[in-house]
Amino acid sequence: MGVSTSAPDKGVAVVTVDFPPVNALPVRGWYDLAAAIRAAGADPEVRCVVLTAEGRGFNAGVDIKELQRTAGHEALLGANRGCYEAFAAVYECEVPVVAAVHGFCLGGGIGLVGNADAIVASEDATFGLPELDRGALGAATHLARLVPQHLMRTLYYTSRTATAEELHRHGSVWRVVPREALRDAARELAREIAEKDGHLIRLAKAAINGIDPVDVRRSYRFEQGFTFEANLSGVADRVRDTFGGGGGATAGTFDTQQEEQA
Repeated sequence: MGVSTSAPDKGVAVVTVDFPPVNALPVRGWYDLAAAIRAAGADPEVRCVVLTAEGRGFNAGVDIKELQRTAGHEALLGANRGCYEAFAAVYECEVPVVAAVHGFCLGGGIGLVGNADAIVASEDATFGLPELDRGALGAATHLARLVPQHLMRTLYYTSRTATAEELHRHGSVWRVVPREALRDAARELAREIAEKDGHLIRLAKAAINGIDPVDVRRSYRFEQGFTFEANLSGVADRVRDTFGGGGGATAGTFDTQQEEQA
């Protein structure tokens, strides 16, 4: 359980997240993930990183139970900073990052894949930000990298999800494959990238980040300020304590998953 790194192919590092039952990461988990991705990208033998997960889904965001059982704002601040570091680690990784997504990719999961360089998804993958049902804000910065602006706003306000096939049609998902073929498909793409010159692929990653029209770190940090404001005002606790009680199908499903963590 936790975050692990393997090297199944020449030039490819696979970073795997495993926090049962739904990969809702505690504060420490976000920092561990950031460290693993940065270490993999810094390895001169690595030319591409695959980010994947075990279990029922790719990522269910922040561990809400940890927030609820921690007095004060320590856990919230830790989660904010941990997510910030993990998302930045993916974006700033010295080599391209391929996200291999299965099942649900929610909340913080959007922050990870939105900052990845390429996404391969299984047919059962769904993507969304149930933040308003969780008493939080954030990662609209990253959802906007996956879908057009007005669709991003609609998904954000409603907490609805989009399928892998829908994102494929928008051009943000490279391939959609059966779940059992996901790891192989992601590694196939990673191996193709890893065939490039190691120095040149690093220059390419830095160059592409340099022409990005949005400063993702600054944009996401701006969003996080409103998350903290929601907590200071008390509205976040009120919404979080009644999570799933009227937030629609996505909220109800997620509430059940979170309850299993207790």
